[in-house]
Amino acid sequence: MADKREYRMEELAVEAGITVRTLRFYRERKLIHPPRREGRIAWYDDSHLARLRTISALLERGHTLNGIAELAEAFDHGRDVGDLLGLGVPTEEEPVRLTPEELAARFEGEVTPENLAAALDLGYLGTDGKEIVHISRRLLDVSSALVREGIPLAEVLAAGVRVREHADALAELFADLVLRHAGEEDLPRLRPLARSVVEAELSLALDRRMRKQS
Repeated sequence: MADKREYRMEELAVEAGITVRTLRFYRERKLIHPPRREGRIAWYDDSHLARLRTISALLERGHTLNGIAELAEAFDHGRDVGDLLGLGVPTEEEPVRLTPEELAARFEGEVTPENLAAALDLGYLGTDGKEIVHISRRLLDVSSALVREGIPLAEVLAAGVRVREHADALAELFADLVLRHAGEEDLPRLRPLARSVVEAELSLALDRRMRKQS
């Protein structure tokens, strides 16, 4: 395994495509974690570079520095992962902790700042200190399997946006149905029925789609 690369401030700024002044500003705003100190020299590493590139990608997508700063503070100060990823209610999904290297290995060549920003927008990814947290093991496994089949991660994430829209509509439909005839306390108990209906209908829809292709 290659030695971990470290950078002086000027070197890191060049690698990240920003000015030293901007880097100092980000550090003052606590958008990146403190560097390693060796006497009067500050050493940064690839985790700092990855954070800086993600900040740039988020800014390009319209996020504000205040919003990014709030995320960074939450990520770096031990807030519960469930709260970070919106899992404050009971869920069947299992979050997965990954190192940046493990994430890169799952999506070889596809873990770009743009794709990281898109995954953050979707709520698929968060960071907890130096670890990355994916909201769902099932989504992580499916996404990486699709990429292995040759589908670009950017297109997988774009499809995820559209699937999310339809899934939200289906969840609203089921919740309205239950609430018209039962109580809110019944939603968790009846949740598997909703999932079964969606899975069966999707399977039948795929059957119809494949028959059209044959």
